[in-house]
Amino acid sequence: MKAKKLLSLTLGATLLFTATEGWATAPSPSSKTPQNQATTPYYVDESKLPFDALPGYESKRYWGIHKGAGYRIEVPKNWNGELVLYAHGYHDIGLELWIDNPEIIRPYLLENGYAWAASSYSTNGYDVAQGVKDTHALGALFNGKIGNPKRTYVTGHSMGGHITAVLAEQYSKSYDGALPMCGVTGDTELFDFFTDYGLVAQSLSGIEKPKQKAVADDKYFSETVPLIETKLGLNAAKELATLTSEGQRFKAVTMNLSGGKRPLFDAAFQSYKNFLLGMMPTNPTYGVAAGNVVNTTDSVYQFDQDMNTLSHEEKQLNNAVLRVTADPQSKQQGLTGVPKVNGTQKIPMVSLHDVGDLFVPFSMQQMHAKKAKANGNSGLLVTRVIRGVGHCDFNPQEEGEAFADLVNWVENGEKPKGDDVLNPDVVADNRFGTEFTRGLRWFDPLKGR
Repeated sequence: MKAKKLLSLTLGATLLFTATEGWATAPSPSSKTPQNQATTPYYVDESKLPFDALPGYESKRYWGIHKGAGYRIEVPKNWNGELVLYAHGYHDIGLELWIDNPEIIRPYLLENGYAWAASSYSTNGYDVAQGVKDTHALGALFNGKIGNPKRTYVTGHSMGGHITAVLAEQYSKSYDGALPMCGVTGDTELFDFFTDYGLVAQSLSGIEKPKQKAVADDKYFSETVPLIETKLGLNAAKELATLTSEGQRFKAVTMNLSGGKRPLFDAAFQSYKNFLLGMMPTNPTYGVAAGNVVNTTDSVYQFDQDMNTLSHEEKQLNNAVLRVTADPQSKQQGLTGVPKVNGTQKIPMVSLHDVGDLFVPFSMQQMHAKKAKANGNSGLLVTRVIRGVGHCDFNPQEEGEAFADLVNWVENGEKPKGDDVLNPDVVADNRFGTEFTRGLRWFDPLKGR
């Protein structure tokens, strides 16, 4: 199953999962192994680079190609002298490169005098390292082409959130604040989650460990997935009431793998349960690493909320699931392979995430917060939770407020409020995420109360 530019998952007439911001996602699996930048003929269609001003906003707009990547720059008439670099999410592994404008937050930026710039990157696929280099290079191009900004912020969605976090850590002196949104801030743990999901589904469907597949082939999608759906009661058009007893256990394991007990998980599982079966990797290098990046040896599969002990049934499941070990060469640091997010940035960061996102699960934020805490850096990370189920399901007010509070933090030293994503009791509260959600979604049980 491929991630599309305008993806939505529908359940009968029910739409619960919608991607925004052009398309800002993690990768779908691919059996292809893209060549490196030096040998792959990626290209930019220059005729697609020009873009229009937003109605009601006066601005100067620039576009072109820089170091193999397309770029767009917009400077409002009332420019305040500050710049926002926008990092787009995953683009499939085709050869054409294209640019995503920061559509949701763009009116806010222009109205408040911020210039913005966005790169296509010079490669496609889950190439975070190249996205970091090209976004950073675009900042330097802006300096020479437009002028030296007083302050520079970096933001992005999904894979762009991963890029944002890496930029903040590895180039802290170049940026003043960072706003990753729906970001893959657990880095390669995302790919572990996709693999865990498929392997646990196989095991609970009765497939013995020697016959389980950690790397999917055509038969996996054509034969194994339908078997799983039948055995677990995961029929796409049916409600969760059709889950078998093993399907209920699978749902519980998924909840714990993706962030624990929390509001809207039922709606999230209903939306993603079949889609995630299509995310089983067919190429565990994801086309950008030196070897397999997936490691499930430390994954723990649990049915209940007792995270300190495993029941007899949980031990049986953990022993029955095939484990995958990452290749040593794939664990490279710096800007090689898939860069790690360590929670060590030296600039203020506000991170935004949907509580019901299972494509880039909420657990990404918990992993990021744990790393920041372990490194004594919690004081520079604020996490905000939005009560959405879609991936990157934020509205203009939610994004605008997060950015405004980040700016106030940078300029005045006033750290904004956030959500405690590491306290299980707080996360499990049925009102979790309401403080920063601006407009409850139609499927939220709190709507109308």
